[in-house]
Amino acid sequence: MSTMRYLSLLLLTTFLMGIAFPIGRIGLDYAPPFLLMAIRYLIAGGIMAVIVARRQQPRGIQWLQASVIGLLQSTGVMGCCYFSMRWITSSESAILTFVNPLLVIVLGSLFTKASYRVGQWLGVAVGFVGVAVTFGFHVNLSPGTFICLAAAFCFAAATLLIKRWGAAFDTMVLTTYQMLAGGIGLLLLSALAEKPVFEWNSTSISVVLLLALFCSIVQFSGWYYLLQNGDAAKTSSFLFLAPFFGVLTSWMLLGEQLHLYVAVGGAFICAGIFLVNRQGRKSRSASSGKAAAAEI
Repeated sequence: MSTMRYLSLLLLTTFLMGIAFPIGRIGLDYAPPFLLMAIRYLIAGGIMAVIVARRQQPRGIQWLQASVIGLLQSTGVMGCCYFSMRWITSSESAILTFVNPLLVIVLGSLFTKASYRVGQWLGVAVGFVGVAVTFGFHVNLSPGTFICLAAAFCFAAATLLIKRWGAAFDTMVLTTYQMLAGGIGLLLLSALAEKPVFEWNSTSISVVLLLALFCSIVQFSGWYYLLQNGDAAKTSSFLFLAPFFGVLTSWMLLGEQLHLYVAVGGAFICAGIFLVNRQGRKSRSASSGKAAAAEI
């Protein structure tokens, strides 16, 4: 994959991740969170199932693997994100959810015996400072705060599992069945935990279509392709851009307050991404063995 293609796909997927927060927040005026996300993923997964019908389907344990990824990635991450918006803004939800890159390295070190370079740790740390600056160095602790942190843990776990299991899947097939599994999980949660009523109108239908087609099908397909063809920690470092896009689009679409320090936070985020990627290139040129050690 060329550098230009890699960067373009990263920018597209992180932008779609970010804008999904304000779009989803608009949708919460017409449906409860679990139901809204269930409709999103069942529509997206249904469309994808038709598209991938002639591709190689999962076999045996792969069905379980796709389901586990879906329960973490779609049910866990997005269910927690949108449920948290009962207490916090869409900007805050986006920022807290995407501490995921730091958790990828921590969990990867603890559970997958992955080895990360000092430069990667430094880059993620700088990026995390950028998230803190973007957040204004203030976290109003509430149930939504902890629910979003749970989403970040689910996101990190799904990222590592995709890197471990994803190579055996067709990317589009994995995208399809994880969304369907996640959508079913969210539908069950909706039936158990909320009143599943959807208000049909032009706005709510537009929200669902945007979430299903662009923020699900396009986003997940692009993201899984990147994870399967690159280092999970390096690729995940770009997730620091998602809360930045989330804050900006929440300001544009919802009128949420935007401060000057968001620009400063964005500069730290970009610096962290640069440090992670520059270190990785040096190691690959110096020793393919060291580069291989950084792969999850």
